[in-house]
Amino acid sequence: MRSLWFHLMPYPDLPDGFADHHRSVWVDIDPGLYDPEVGHRAYHDYLDELEYAASVGFDGICVNEHHANGYGLMPSPNLMAATLARSTDDAAIVVMGDSLALYNPPLRVAEELAMVDGLSGGRLVAGFPVGTPMDTCFAYGMNPLTLRERYHEAHDLVVRAWTAEEPFAFNGTYTKLRYVNPWPRPVQQPHPPIWIPGGGSVETWEWCAEMDYVYSYLSYFGYKAGQATMRGFWQRMADLGREPNPFQAGFIQFVGVADTDAEARRLYREPAEYFFNRCLHLYPPFADPPGYQTEATVRAGVEGMVARAAARSAGRKKAPMGSSTGGGFTFDEMVELGYVVIGSPTSVAEQLVDVATTLNVGNLMLLLQFGNMDRDLTMFNTDLVAREVLPEIRGLFEDEWEHRWWPIPMGAGRRRSVGGAR
Repeated sequence: MRSLWFHLMPYPDLPDGFADHHRSVWVDIDPGLYDPEVGHRAYHDYLDELEYAASVGFDGICVNEHHANGYGLMPSPNLMAATLARSTDDAAIVVMGDSLALYNPPLRVAEELAMVDGLSGGRLVAGFPVGTPMDTCFAYGMNPLTLRERYHEAHDLVVRAWTAEEPFAFNGTYTKLRYVNPWPRPVQQPHPPIWIPGGGSVETWEWCAEMDYVYSYLSYFGYKAGQATMRGFWQRMADLGREPNPFQAGFIQFVGVADTDAEARRLYREPAEYFFNRCLHLYPPFADPPGYQTEATVRAGVEGMVARAAARSAGRKKAPMGSSTGGGFTFDEMVELGYVVIGSPTSVAEQLVDVATTLNVGNLMLLLQFGNMDRDLTMFNTDLVAREVLPEIRGLFEDEWEHRWWPIPMGAGRRRSVGGAR
């Protein structure tokens, strides 16, 4: 089992009543709500938390890309990854990831990720999401009908740039380059492992099987809601004759740990309610523009995580707060439905074993900071999970399966350590 510490970097100071007075946390969120001093402190706290996670034994630390929102303050994950590559020593740097269709030219991704791989001594995992409709179609103006074609062309350019042995010309539909010859080159050969973050697209399942990539289901709604999607992925893998290697799948899960179940509920109630009721407040038309979902996904009836969040936001407007029909998420609902795994170390370890084995996932991405959780509570949560939960789950799947999608860094004797000392 690989344990990864995943950060969304949410804005921690959205006002009370945000969902009642603002249309959406994404795309058209009021710029006046952003306080640069709050952002300054948050960035430093968030980098401290990621660095701390790397120091206490998490296998990887994860960053991601979003735009024009209060849900995640990382428009450039590569900036964060470069900082972390310099300030950490052994943990994988997992960029989950670069929305390829948004880069012009996409060659920039090949160059920047090669830099991160070089800085880290070969610790990079390259994640290539299509991107949410809010980020791609609305914030960056991409045509939803051509978004996936543009994405796949960009992917082909990046991988070829990493692996070509001489300069070449690229004559795509959306990108035309007379000379492609990126310097620097990645440390890992032929290229860093590629993971594909997904929200439920049928085509993504098939593409991961075809390309031998890791499928990472980044769901807001926990392992119980994620079972149908992961069953669909493994069934499609079986249909295509692929082995059910759990290390070819990843899953994200919100987690809060304390000495007792009761204490965990007390500590994590507020940040969980902040995240699900403010950070996920979405205007439904932003979540599903015509053409964004493929025909196969629509026909399969697979509901994406963004559409589900938007539906809950719409329900919140129509129902009383706390009602089961949608008037805001209550903390008890979040726990009961598995959105957040809350409890003592023993309880959480048992639940995470169930998550991993039920979904057959060998890469667990844990959200140990969420909502407006402050630095001290985040560090407490991280430390307790590292000391008392990770030892209970670390050995899962190791005896039966090989992890072929993990970074292979330079040997310790060839890599410079944190701070530049040998």
